[in-house]
Amino acid sequence: MGKGVKAAVIGGVFAVMVGGAGYGAYNLVSALDGDGGGTGGVAAENKSGPPDEDEVEETTAKFFTAWEKGAAATAASYTNNDGAAEQLLTAFGDDAHITGVKITPGAARGATVPYTVKAKVTYGGKSKPLSYKSELKVVRGLTTGRALVDWQPSVVHPGLKKEDTLVTERSATPPIEAVGRDGSELTKEKYPSLGPVLDTLRDKYGDKAGGTPGIELVIRHTGDGAPDTPLLTLAKGKPGKLTTTISPGAQAAAEKAVERFAQSSVVAVKPSTGEVLAVANNRTDDFNAAFQGEAAPGSTMKIITAAMLIDNGVTSMNGPAPCPDTAVWQSQTFKNLTGMKPDESATLSNSFMRSCNTAFIKLIDEKPLTDASLTQEAEERFGLGQDNWKTGIASFDGSVPAVDGPDRAAGAIGQGQVQMSPLNMASVTATAITGAFRQPYLVSPELDGRELARARGLRASTAAQLKQMMRLTATQGTAARAMAGLGGDIGAKTGSAEVDGNARSNSWFTGFRGDIAAAAMTEEGGHGGDAAGPIVAAVLRTGG
Repeated sequence: MGKGVKAAVIGGVFAVMVGGAGYGAYNLVSALDGDGGGTGGVAAENKSGPPDEDEVEETTAKFFTAWEKGAAATAASYTNNDGAAEQLLTAFGDDAHITGVKITPGAARGATVPYTVKAKVTYGGKSKPLSYKSELKVVRGLTTGRALVDWQPSVVHPGLKKEDTLVTERSATPPIEAVGRDGSELTKEKYPSLGPVLDTLRDKYGDKAGGTPGIELVIRHTGDGAPDTPLLTLAKGKPGKLTTTISPGAQAAAEKAVERFAQSSVVAVKPSTGEVLAVANNRTDDFNAAFQGEAAPGSTMKIITAAMLIDNGVTSMNGPAPCPDTAVWQSQTFKNLTGMKPDESATLSNSFMRSCNTAFIKLIDEKPLTDASLTQEAEERFGLGQDNWKTGIASFDGSVPAVDGPDRAAGAIGQGQVQMSPLNMASVTATAITGAFRQPYLVSPELDGRELARARGLRASTAAQLKQMMRLTATQGTAARAMAGLGGDIGAKTGSAEVDGNARSNSWFTGFRGDIAAAAMTEEGGHGGDAAGPIVAAVLRTGG
């Protein structure tokens, strides 16, 4: 037997010793007959309410004993989802090649039991020890009344989620040594938020980087198609070298900056080339929101809206853009931030740097603008929304749909149906200040022959006006506090966006300094300069 139960027959009486912290004696027949109902003489079906201490001890002991013995079906019978449990526990032995399992439970916290799993993984003549900690919870069966392990994939391993499984085999792709633009190695240990990005790069480019595969125990994410997550290397492969566009200095600054705010992301790009210099996320999951996030960008969208107004001859940087208290569009009233003074004589530059919503709303019905004008500007000039970016990893291209009704006005100020990621907004800033759309990328297209997306870009005069308005915003407008202390040629735009279900608005900020452009979004809330602004400023301070 495993560590769970040791029994001896003495004069026809069973004497039981139960190993592991927090366990007492119980009837051996009940432990091994698979009925899961060690209820001290009370029928399981008559029990109700949370499992008591004895039930928690008995159920987990039975489950651990069966798991240790490799009896997947028996172990699964002590859970509230025996089909899913049996499948994963079977894979634990058959596919992951894990044997010699010893489980040491810790002291129970109510119905929750922590434990340590020690085993070995053997495959292809190679063997290595495996050790990890996890926990389970015991619940009352809804129909049987039995005390059962509440089945979650994390019971088997804390890294497992729904539809994941464990596999040990020769690696599908060789390991990679990802390096930055200066040739220094990029590791998960040094740059934690790059972890999911590096896994994705290995999955996509491992067989193109010149390495040879090893033998690994991995988590296979069968549900979402994400790359395997390595857990244990039995035999090292030869890493292939993969050069990325990442600037270690900018990446380090980005990692540190996002730590200040929960659920925040930032991207930095080199406007003259489109190379991604940094990508960092501070999230409770592995989602690369910096590249794949889809959220209303708030007033950072006014960069594109201003370009639309200038390109269509509606106004210019020094032309009129009155800023009243309110603006009505198709029966919907739009307002400015609390405390903003109205200015009927404001220019576009003034309304842009103060982030006056009503100024932009009042101008979107001017001829020759149509419901499709903002969409055309975003797609044709800024390269957005056409689902053709090939950055080297999965990314979102932005979405600016042609709409009528109130959403047309809302879209002009980055609300409504407009969706962006920090990568998109960093690219918008890069296009605005150079006049050229250069699709951002993390891995050179020469490695795999990718064709980068193209767009017309901006007229030189439009780009010059946008850049000057962003300069004024960074030095005299809503972005001045966040950008304070940054020298050189700087510019920025703030934004905040209300999101349904969130108590606070999302904070957005995009800016440039010399030949580096960055954008950040955080769900921490507040105006753009309050949360996202300091993140961007910290990255810009590195100079790329």
